[in-house]
Amino acid sequence: MKTQNFQNHAQYYPFHHFVLTPMTLIYLGMTLYNLDQYTTTAAAVQAILLAVIIVLLPLLARIYALKNQNRIIIAEMRQRYFELTGERFESTKESELSTSQIIALRFASDEELLPLMEQAILEKWDNKTIKKAVKNWKADYRRV
Repeated sequence: MKTQNFQNHAQYYPFHHFVLTPMTLIYLGMTLYNLDQYTTTAAAVQAILLAVIIVLLPLLARIYALKNQNRIIIAEMRQRYFELTGERFESTKESELSTSQIIALRFASDEELLPLMEQAILEKWDNKTIKKAVKNWKADYRRV
């Protein structure tokens, strides 16, 4: 497996990104294109609703997976912070960081986590800046 870093850490799930999503968008487009073939307005509205639902379902599943993953990362970061400092993350630094900053800090090694966290808070770094500042990348090959 290729060593993970800032340039290649974003992942695509081929079935979702390159099969299911394009197919649902094609179906929505075909439904809109063929609206004049429906005999009643009710049938046309029903077809549009079905097409929109079909497009939204995989997106909703993806959102649920990402939200769950983010909760797991925050729990992981709470544990790491406690192991490194002996203090609770949620009662010290967590409220000063956004979720996206915490997720970006997840990629930092234990040695650079606390200094990067302080710098991110002081300089209000966004997640991209944090990830670029990580020198010893802690890979996560299980991200959704």
